[in-house]
Amino acid sequence: MAAPFRSVYRPLFRIITGSGRLTLGLRNISSGKNLWCAKNLKTASVASPWSLHGAVCLQRLPVISQDRSPIEEEFMELLQQMELERSLLSDHELRLLEDAARMSRKQEEDYDSDEEKDYEDEEIVTAQDQEDTWEQKFKQFHPAQRSKGDKLDVSSSERCLADSLILLVKQDIGSQKVWLLPQIQWQAGETLRQTAERALGNLPGADLKATFLGNAPCGFYKYRYPKDIRKEGSVGAKVFFFKAMTCNPKHLPLEKNSFAWVKKDELQEFLKPEYLKQVNRFIMSL
Repeated sequence: MAAPFRSVYRPLFRIITGSGRLTLGLRNISSGKNLWCAKNLKTASVASPWSLHGAVCLQRLPVISQDRSPIEEEFMELLQQMELERSLLSDHELRLLEDAARMSRKQEEDYDSDEEKDYEDEEIVTAQDQEDTWEQKFKQFHPAQRSKGDKLDVSSSERCLADSLILLVKQDIGSQKVWLLPQIQWQAGETLRQTAERALGNLPGADLKATFLGNAPCGFYKYRYPKDIRKEGSVGAKVFFFKAMTCNPKHLPLEKNSFAWVKKDELQEFLKPEYLKQVNRFIMSL
């Protein structure tokens, strides 16, 4: 005989309503979700003790080629000699030989002037005459001197034209003035590359046209603020470096001794050791 409806309905009602023992193993989904949201909201409300900065490593590319070493000079002379020995005569050299042969025939006793009928209607300008004309023009030409720029004036972007230069600026870190790559603090709503571009554009009086190499940082450096400027909840700065190139930078009318164009081997004279260690990882001598 079938069980009464009441005997089946009551256990099922206990499971649904949570009054039975089987509900003890069930997880309260709604309450767990609320706890997770509250925990993450609390974490997001805590400000980071590190401020973000974007910096730019601006390099001026070489303007002239570097001088050849003694070994390179010898190798260049060897290549030129090999090229000369293996090359064919040029049209001008063939014409010189032809003119010499014609003059030689005119001096012979059995010379027949009818052989030169092809040249009667032409104005005879020998290859040697052309060489003399070219020689006179060459003597009037004065090439510009190969200037390497002033090596001592670090404020000029026209120094050491055969080398790659890096722009440094002097910034206030607390009560100290420290040489750094141009950097500025990140602002909400911008990417780190935009921060680096703003650091370059905010240089007073600067008119630099630079090409940034990618959207990802090429280096990273972290430092703590001096105690005199350290605020509550602010420990230090995390700096993300971006690389940029410029070929013809204009003169920067900045305050004297506030910026410098230096070679890679001169960085140790300006930058602090820990900062220099990180910078040397991504700077290449071009």
